[in-house]
Amino acid sequence: MDMKNIVSIAALVLLLVHNASAQEVQEVMGGNVSVSGLDVARTDDNLFISMDIDVSRLSLRTDREVILTPVLVNGSDSLVLTPVMVAGRNRYFHHLRNGAVPEGAELFRGGNAGVLEYRKIVPYEAWMGDSRLMLDSRTCGCCSATVSEGSGFLADVALEPKVYVPSFVYLPPEGEAVKIRVEKGSAYIDFPVNRTEIYETYRGNASELQKIRSTIDIVRNDPDTRITSVSIKGYASPEGPWDNNVRLAKGRTATLKEYVRNYYHFADSLLNTSYEPEDWDGLERFVATSGLAGRDGILEIINGNLAPDAKEWKIKTSWPEDYAFLLREVYPGLRHSDYAVEYEVRTYTDVAEIRQILSTRPQKLSLQEMYLAAQDMEPGSAEYNEVFEIAVRMFPDDETANLNAANTAMARGDMENAGRYLAKAGNAPEAVYARGIFAALSGDYDSAGKLFEDAAGMGISQAEEALASLSELKK
Repeated sequence: MDMKNIVSIAALVLLLVHNASAQEVQEVMGGNVSVSGLDVARTDDNLFISMDIDVSRLSLRTDREVILTPVLVNGSDSLVLTPVMVAGRNRYFHHLRNGAVPEGAELFRGGNAGVLEYRKIVPYEAWMGDSRLMLDSRTCGCCSATVSEGSGFLADVALEPKVYVPSFVYLPPEGEAVKIRVEKGSAYIDFPVNRTEIYETYRGNASELQKIRSTIDIVRNDPDTRITSVSIKGYASPEGPWDNNVRLAKGRTATLKEYVRNYYHFADSLLNTSYEPEDWDGLERFVATSGLAGRDGILEIINGNLAPDAKEWKIKTSWPEDYAFLLREVYPGLRHSDYAVEYEVRTYTDVAEIRQILSTRPQKLSLQEMYLAAQDMEPGSAEYNEVFEIAVRMFPDDETANLNAANTAMARGDMENAGRYLAKAGNAPEAVYARGIFAALSGDYDSAGKLFEDAAGMGISQAEEALASLSELKK
């Protein structure tokens, strides 16, 4: 399969629509005439009508004739098709001598006709897509005087409209020279008041320390990875003097670093630390989404220019009830240690191995490796689409990942997610073309045409075919 473009649906086409067939025999004129093999089809700008008309049971006097006329009807719209004339001996020869057969009509002699193969092609009009096919009959005598007439139903014609079928262009991602990944988390280590020592059995510390170790162990025990750094950042909550919070955040971070270093015997150079004396950002996030009575005023103070200690004092004195709630319910969560394990992952080239990793730890793969696995799958299949969905989850801001995910979303009719992905797909020629597809599938042919013209100018060959398809659809 071409590594430049994966085309998941064959070229832009106008469907041949075939949905007005009758397998059962239809009878008219009291059963004296029957129709079988009825078929109505459409391609491009034409409508094809095919049927076999059995007139073998039609008994005619020598001076009589029967005119059978197929008619398409949809409300006030109708099209009378060319008729078939079956005439008795005298009427038959009369028509031959005098050339009295209507233009386009076919003349047959009664008793010899048997089964007539009726095949007609007419220009297609939109109203025909939801119409009825009737067979009118008129029996005439001498001088073409009407003796009797009637109409029989043959079939409902329900033709699907011309539709736009896109040809998706997937963009191969660029490779990563070195695959660096990060596993992150937050631990809430409890320290005694104003102390910086860690006590593993103090309150919930055992489980919080286990969270850190589990994150490190996932990477450390994977033979495909190599840890390049472990970072720890400690935070204290805003209550109390700023200087004391600096001491606590710095000291508690250093203590946690020593715990990790001693537990794993890491080289000191592998560990990085930083600290935030008071987590005002975390406090702002909570207050902004809270129902606190003083929410707006508290947010104004948080985002103001006061010194940290002055901010806390003003919140405490202006909204004492809200402050008590924050101190009790929110501040403990602001005393946390964020940690990140950075690691390098080896390169994968075996498709079977990549497919297995896709289902277990897809974060270890590069976009290029995921794309390689997709080449081994059926375009448009569920597993094929899932690869690109995983890719955009792992790399949510990558333009190529968003473009390819937009293609799979449009292919399965998920226009909401397709639009969201296209907004982050960048402006590569393939992305411009994909936005044209989105517009066309949304029925905005004018915008689609402009985008396809731009994409064609950028070298996307499929855009020329798309323009041709839109031109047919507009007709």
